[in-house]
Amino acid sequence: MKNIVIFGAPGSGKGTQSDLIIAKYGLSHISTGDVLRNEMKNETELGKIAKQYIDNGQLIPDDLMTNILATVYDSFGKDHNGVIFDGFPRTIPQAKALKAMLEERGHKIAAMIELDVPEDELMTRLVKRGKESGRSDDNEETIKKRLTVYHNQTSPLIEWYASEGIHHHINGLGELDRIFADISKVIDNL
Repeated sequence: MKNIVIFGAPGSGKGTQSDLIIAKYGLSHISTGDVLRNEMKNETELGKIAKQYIDNGQLIPDDLMTNILATVYDSFGKDHNGVIFDGFPRTIPQAKALKAMLEERGHKIAAMIELDVPEDELMTRLVKRGKESGRSDDNEETIKKRLTVYHNQTSPLIEWYASEGIHHHINGLGELDRIFADISKVIDNL
């Protein structure tokens, strides 16, 4: 079982690369963004709470996200090939909560794969994505807030996962095929 955290700033290509990993390795996928957008679309109680945080460029409270992810993770059954965690964890307390949740099930994170992309490229990608998809959180003002939150609260995870011995840095700028080949080398060696 290969549980993987795919990591990077908003717009770094986590969703795109996750799709390629799923196709090649048969892993399941938990995108916190997709889970939350679905809850908001269906106007569930969770969706209403999440929308308030997301519209302000803030992170969802840790206990709420951990409980949601545990439910989704368990829905894959006991014999899955592994899961890509996309958009979670975003803080060190979330990483510790994820580690504990997996340990309760006799599982672990095999690798944290960081997609590193320069900030000017992230802004370009996200503004373009917002125009193409209509995502309300892909506008310049909210993007700037999200990148600030990423740098202040999320990027410390790089050192935390490095201390766990499972951090892998990938240059996320360039040709899609080259980026995926670099990711595949990491996964093949797990």
